[in-house]
Amino acid sequence: RHAWTRPPLTVFFVSPAPRVSLSATDCYIVHEIYSGENAQDQFEYELEQALEAQYKYIVIEPTRIGDETARWITVGNCLHKTAVLAGAACLCSPLALPPEYSHYISLPAGVLSLACCALYGISWQFDPCCKYQVEYDAYRLSRLPLHTLTSSTPVVLVRKDDLHRKRLHNTIALAALVYCVKKIYELCAV
Repeated sequence: RHAWTRPPLTVFFVSPAPRVSLSATDCYIVHEIYSGENAQDQFEYELEQALEAQYKYIVIEPTRIGDETARWITVGNCLHKTAVLAGAACLCSPLALPPEYSHYISLPAGVLSLACCALYGISWQFDPCCKYQVEYDAYRLSRLPLHTLTSSTPVVLVRKDDLHRKRLHNTIALAALVYCVKKIYELCAV
C-alpha cells in the first residue's frame, strides 16, 4: 500500500493594499445612530444631503435605507440596459430576419426601448441617486474607512459619470423611434 504524501506548501506573501487617505469631500458615512423617534427620517435626510453634496463615496450603514437605495439604483440600471438592448434588437432584427417577419420583433422591441427610455427620463434622470452605483469591488472597498462602522453590511455608493450611458440609451431609443415610425408608415401605406 502506498502512503499519500502532501505536496509541498507554497506560500505567497501579498502586501496589503496601501491605504489612501481620502479627503473630507471624498467620503460621507450615514451612521446608524438611533437618537429619537425620527431616526429613519434623519438617515434619509443625511443621505439626501450627501447625494446633493456629490461625495465620491457614500457609505450607508442603516440596512433598510441602504437596501432601498441599492434597489432603486438596480431598477434604474435595469431600465437603462433594457432600453439599450431592446433598441439594439429593434435596429438589428431587420438585418437578421426575413423582411416579412422582422417587424414582429423590431416594433415591440422599439416600443419597449422607448418606454424604458421615457420612464428612465421621467423617474431617474433628475434624481441625484442616478449618478451613483453600488460598489462591490473589494480592492476599492478596502480603501474606504469601513473599520469605523457598526454595521457589518453597509451599502457603498460610488459616484460615476453617467453622461455617456444616457447619451447611449437616448441615441438608441431615438433611432428605434425613427425606425418604428418609418416601419408603421410603410405598413399602413400598403
